[in-house]
Amino acid sequence: MTESAPADDVQAVDATDPGTVTGRDGLVRPAWASVDPLLREYYDTEWGMPVRDERGMYERISLEAFQAGLSWATILRKRPAFRAAFDGFVPETVAEYGHRDLERLMADAAIVRNRAKILAAVTNAQATLRLRDKGGLADFVWSFRPDRTPAPRTVAEVPTKSPESLALSRALRKEGFTFVGPTTMYALMEAVGIVDTHLLGSHRRGSSGVWPQ
Repeated sequence: MTESAPADDVQAVDATDPGTVTGRDGLVRPAWASVDPLLREYYDTEWGMPVRDERGMYERISLEAFQAGLSWATILRKRPAFRAAFDGFVPETVAEYGHRDLERLMADAAIVRNRAKILAAVTNAQATLRLRDKGGLADFVWSFRPDRTPAPRTVAEVPTKSPESLALSRALRKEGFTFVGPTTMYALMEAVGIVDTHLLGSHRRGSSGVWPQ
């Protein structure tokens, strides 16, 4: 997400951090959240807010897996189609998918047609059901919350993984999950509020209520 924001949407690019943009509304955002209205809305209202329910966490893990190698903007635009194709990401339903469902999904041009990632969504739904015996997926993921969250001043200071994301990756793999590498899991932890990587100057810093501002 390195596009430049249109002139009518941008008030100023911070000379000390070209990855930061102050919008016409006076609010500071990273450049990736300042270009596309859909991304801006996602950043302003959803990204980094706590997700603590099983279905929501399973959906986020699935979408993070589909995002691997692609831009998040691509996945976000396709999210309604993903939800329709995967029956709302209800784990019980996806866990029962068979060959016919796989072929249906591979023929659906509205989603990302990657066989390995589709199979991972089914495998991870089955693993999600098994985790109910250990307190459930959401609590399992949240148990890897670190003692401290990063405090990046610039985009360059935002981590891409951490000891906790590595541990979460290993733990999920042990439970039968796939496409849950440490970088992907760090992105998940950012998205669901487990860590707060909003820049210190961002208007969203501390908005999750999980970490002090």
